[in-house]
Amino acid sequence: MTPSADPPAPAAGSGRRLKLLAVTACPTGIAHTYMAAEKLQQAAEALGHDIKVETQGSIGAENVLTDNDVSEADGVIVAADKDVDLGRFAGKRVLSVGVAEGIHRPEQLIERVRDAPVHEPGGGAGSGAGPAVARGGVPGGGTGRGVTYKALMNGVSYMIPFVVVGGLLIAVSLALGGHPQADGGLVIPEGSFWKHVFDIGDIGFKLMIPILSGYIAYAIADRPALVPGMIGGWIANTGALYDSESGAGFIGAIVTGFLAGYLVLWIKKVEVPRFVRPIMPVIVIPVLATSAVGLFFIYVLGRPISWVFEHLTTWLGSLTGTSAALLGVILGLMIAFDMGGPVNKTAFLFGAGLVSKNPEVMGMCAAAIPVPPLGQGLATLLRRGLFDEQERETGLAALFMGFFGITEGAIPFAAARPARVMPANMLGGAVAGAIAGLAAVTDSVPHGGPIVAVLGAVGGVPMFLIAVAVGTVVTALTTVTLMAVGGSSTTVGGSSAGRAPGQRAGAGAGTVGPAAVPRGTGGTGPEGPPEVLSGYLTGATVRRELAARDKVAAIREMAGLLAAGGKVTDVDALVDAVLAREELGTTGLGEEIAIPHAKTDAVTAPVVGFARSAEGIEWGALDGTPARLVFMIAVPVGAAGDEHLRILALLARKLLDAGFRERLLGAGGGDAVLRVLAEVR
Repeated sequence: MTPSADPPAPAAGSGRRLKLLAVTACPTGIAHTYMAAEKLQQAAEALGHDIKVETQGSIGAENVLTDNDVSEADGVIVAADKDVDLGRFAGKRVLSVGVAEGIHRPEQLIERVRDAPVHEPGGGAGSGAGPAVARGGVPGGGTGRGVTYKALMNGVSYMIPFVVVGGLLIAVSLALGGHPQADGGLVIPEGSFWKHVFDIGDIGFKLMIPILSGYIAYAIADRPALVPGMIGGWIANTGALYDSESGAGFIGAIVTGFLAGYLVLWIKKVEVPRFVRPIMPVIVIPVLATSAVGLFFIYVLGRPISWVFEHLTTWLGSLTGTSAALLGVILGLMIAFDMGGPVNKTAFLFGAGLVSKNPEVMGMCAAAIPVPPLGQGLATLLRRGLFDEQERETGLAALFMGFFGITEGAIPFAAARPARVMPANMLGGAVAGAIAGLAAVTDSVPHGGPIVAVLGAVGGVPMFLIAVAVGTVVTALTTVTLMAVGGSSTTVGGSSAGRAPGQRAGAGAGTVGPAAVPRGTGGTGPEGPPEVLSGYLTGATVRRELAARDKVAAIREMAGLLAAGGKVTDVDALVDAVLAREELGTTGLGEEIAIPHAKTDAVTAPVVGFARSAEGIEWGALDGTPARLVFMIAVPVGAAGDEHLRILALLARKLLDAGFRERLLGAGGGDAVLRVLAEVR
């Protein structure tokens, strides 16, 4: 399709019937996505315009805009708080706002799109509003913190598969292809099948840091930022480029990702001649940004990093004659701090250099090395409700990697929640290092984790295993405590604000059409109460009046209500999962509605509850209204298909009908409520 060079620009008072397009999307891809779509459709109809709205929800894109739709459109409204590809709208007037604007000011958006800037091929709109705008960088969208958080989560989401694949391939190759040596070491013969498997896994580990950096940059400034972000991450992780024995690791990658992203965003705002614009995103921006970020890291950031860690190694050498416990604490803290980064590498190289002269130092390191992945993996088992499905899967992989001494298995958790995970890792590592130091545990090979004990490289195996176990438990308990006290900021997997495409909350394999939703007729009669929401909501899970007066208490009360349906196995875990979801963004939809929800193993089957609040409960809704109509939806993690998401979307749409809400508020008993809710179809 060749976009029009001169899109229609109807005058505000022309009264001409416009052909409009819209895309709505929210981070969780559920209620707000569909509410914004419904509001835009209603407003366009009232104003006498045609509109087609594509929803990018948790069940994927629906009502997808075609090339013909775009070619005929007078303007495009993008109401989204997540990444939306604007490239297909090149040459069209595009208005990018937050999803809240689509819900609360649809009429204004339709008026504003008439004068919206033209979206240039491969770049931002004429006003300089680039892809970051669609990520929440405008009034009505996310805050500055929100953009930063989403960018970080985007990088973590794309990095996780590289961590898991790389770590597991390395671990499997060591387990099945490694041969113990006389000195207790483990070697995979060169040219063997398992050496090739190891090399493939090693490539995954080498790529994970650039991937993290690249997709942080991509989330901020779109495709032109991908190359500078990735190359910047590779430079940050390659210490040889700035005379360091170890690179800057994932922390350096986060720095380069944000540097590249915001640098590209700034360059895109620079006015350039029209004939230069087509090559800006393909040649000019990537070359300038890549050179600037790379050289800045090498000459400005890299050399100080190298100097610091050279002197840190010297300082560690001065501690070898001091208390073994103190040295163990310091080495444990360093090993667990950045998990393969410069601090970790400095401690590891220090211990490896003393293997032949002082194997006790390597023993301290070896005990601390597996603690971060083992601790984070254990945390996902102890409090499953605090973690989403993808994190629980990553936790299992982390346990496996920890056994083989692959500290990097904990990086996804630390990158997503650095303020909570890194202190927990360091505390556990310090405890493990101290115990190993006090017990004079030795390690004769430059490696760590239980695998070195299994292979006979460790002296004092019982105390070594105790050190690892105690450190792991400390890390796990500290992690879940910090998450429970501070509220879980869940990443990838279950309703995350910065999640990458394909990592949406509750997304399953199948789809269920309209026939799968309520089939009740609205009358009780001889057949009893109507079936509501595919039978997920019953009279047992309806309450006429909530006793709670605040959101947390209401969530606890609703969880107890769901338990009356006989499908809840752990009420506390259900509450934790719902509260974790609330941390990602309020489920208060406005219009006096709240729909808290969670995907958790605390329920055995999908279940829906409904209750009313006469006074209303403050839920942080975008329009400021307290919630008087409260629904809670819970589905098991392993639930097949996306029926629950479709029902949630249908419910959100139906609740936009003021008459429906009034009938729901005025319904007398449980059967009356069920009859009203049977209208949702």
